[in-house]
Amino acid sequence: MSRRDIDIEVARRDGGSTVWRARVAAIASELTALAHQHQPALGSSRLVCIDGRAGAGKTTLGAALREAGSTCGSVRLLHMDDMYEGWNGLGEVSARIGRELVEPLRNDEAGRYQRYDWHLGRFAEWHSVEPVDLLVLEGVGSGARSYAGSVTALVWVEATRELRVARGIERDGRAVLPRWLAWMDDEDVLFEREDTRARADVVVDGTGTDPEAMVFP
Repeated sequence: MSRRDIDIEVARRDGGSTVWRARVAAIASELTALAHQHQPALGSSRLVCIDGRAGAGKTTLGAALREAGSTCGSVRLLHMDDMYEGWNGLGEVSARIGRELVEPLRNDEAGRYQRYDWHLGRFAEWHSVEPVDLLVLEGVGSGARSYAGSVTALVWVEATRELRVARGIERDGRAVLPRWLAWMDDEDVLFEREDTRARADVVVDGTGTDPEAMVFP
């Protein structure tokens, strides 16, 4: 993608994101209803994983799902960005999540995760995660195959590469574009191995422009 293409997509981004934000509450309400149609699979908790490539719209949907889920009981939202070991941490994160977060919660015990400090370049404090009615885990790689049996609903959010890169530049600045592009290469490897989109229970349009906002494969 050329610099001109990126500039054009950044200019277009506002319209697409505005529509996406306007639709996301309705999508979150539907996902909440879907999750509560099933019995808990993570101990007494229902785990919804919002996966997809960087910049697709997962964080926005996660926040909306936390709000929608609060009308049906206790809810907690966790961000994978707090769990990666920096820009090169995508390949190893699922093993830690399975061991430190998912396994204890399966037994209705508190799980935990150690927050990664991106500014200091090292892991920082630990956070405890008690069982809740709805646990939302959003981020690239959240729907790992290794703990799929504990996931109530796997949601895949997608958007065009151009829009995703534009959102990344808007959020993190143009200086990190090389890191973003390298991260996207790591995503390709991860999703080819995990086959995440094909395993998803729901596919969500993260652009806000597709008339079919949600598809159930």
